Amino acid sequence: MSRSVLVTGGNRGIGLAIARAFADAGDKVAITYRSGEPPAGFLAVKCDITDSEQVEQAFKEIESEQGAVEVLVANAGVTRDQLLLRMTDEDFTSVLDTNLTGTFRVVKAATKKMLRARKGRIVLISSVVGLLGSAGQANYAASKAGLVGFARSVARELGSRNITVNVVAPGFVDTDMTRVLTDEQRKGIVAQVPLGRYAQPEEIASSVRFLASDEAAYITGAVIPVDGGLGMGH
Repeated sequence: MSRSVLVTGGNRGIGLAIARAFADAGDKVAITYRSGEPPAGFLAVKCDITDSEQVEQAFKEIESEQGAVEVLVANAGVTRDQLLLRMTDEDFTSVLDTNLTGTFRVVKAATKKMLRARKGRIVLISSVVGLLGSAGQANYAASKAGLVGFARSVARELGSRNITVNVVAPGFVDTDMTRVLTDEQRKGIVAQVPLGRYAQPEEIASSVRFLASDEAAYITGAVIPVDGGLGMGH
């Protein structure tokens, strides 16, 4: 069956790989993006998830084009890395407003129709950094850790309506964001990973698609690490 899927921040990197994985499986896929030219092949909706009105408008557009969202992947996120003593209030709050509060906005919008349909799949994209911590990323780590508590609370609220809410926590992934690192930095990161390599975006996407499948119908409130073993035990 072709479902209505929404991937926020689906215009590049992990989000684009996730969008492609659902499209390849025959689903109708919408993506949100903030700037630039979105990739072809999807219903692309310009939306800043820090703006509640834009989120509301995006859902109206998606619902009119491909039906109520049945699978939501909350992937949109930003970083503003800085050491704690140099981190400004805006550095901290802006990251939380996108990564955590922005996710709250899109999940709240999606669940309205899911509750009526008595079914739905929600997958939040966190990070191994939210579990391990990372120097210079107190804001990012706090936002990604917050997704776990948020997901588990919503999973308890919505479970009786056949709506599952899970978290995928990627490790270091080979994307444009990580390619800006120097060779020395990349070697240092890989040395910490038991599997000895970066993940490919498609490997994150396959885990997300599994959680949205019938095979995962009895999984909710889970945190699935896809990190090559980097965060094991956390």
